[in-house]
Amino acid sequence: MKLQDSVIAITGGGQGLGRAMAEYLAARGARLALIDLVPETLDEAVEACVRAGGEARAYLCNVAREEEVAKTFETIAHDFGQLNGLINNAGILRDGFLIKARDGKVERRMELSQWQAVIDVNLTGVFLCAREAATQMVQTGSQGVIINISSISRAGNMGQSNYSAAKAGVAALVPVWAKELARHGIRCMGIAPGFIETEMTASMKPEALEKMTAGIPLRRMGKPEEIASAAAFIFENDYLSGRIIEVDGALRL
Repeated sequence: MKLQDSVIAITGGGQGLGRAMAEYLAARGARLALIDLVPETLDEAVEACVRAGGEARAYLCNVAREEEVAKTFETIAHDFGQLNGLINNAGILRDGFLIKARDGKVERRMELSQWQAVIDVNLTGVFLCAREAATQMVQTGSQGVIINISSISRAGNMGQSNYSAAKAGVAALVPVWAKELARHGIRCMGIAPGFIETEMTASMKPEALEKMTAGIPLRRMGKPEEIASAAAFIFENDYLSGRIIEVDGALRL
């Protein structure tokens, strides 16, 4: 798929990895539909994409709400006349141990609300957006690509029962959709980032960052642009489907 003039929707496109991918793709001629919940960051991301040389529009949507997602993708298809790609990037964190105990006494447990919030956005949101994107791709006659952003945490990370479960589910959906949607000319791939330089990691204590980086064989965190280039590679290679690309500096071997 050529990026020039392709219409690509990105959830969580207002900041972090979503914005980095949007700017990278905009610079290569893609037309972006940026989906997020915060108007201010969305507007800034749209402006950044325009400065990069692309076209972009903002769409306010909670990806965990079925009606909002359906309406948003219908609007995107109407506004652009087609839909060629989706990057399922939106996600949240609600970290915590399953239980935390001391001297035989349980002091804290992961709340159901912590579990459900992450599953709703990080897994159900991926399902809803992919379903609606695939629907619009078929109805507009657009061959397309769906990219799920998973994580190396899908293999299990302490303090992240909810996040790890969701990201494992996101990865599992990749081969399922690749097989189901191939007959419609739609490919599905996944990217599993390792530790990436984002607003979240920038707020960590220096000693925590140093310890985390020391465990990465390449001895540095990844850059958002390196995730973006992986996404561009997937879009442009028409024989890639059903696989997860790990971009983690050899952290998970």
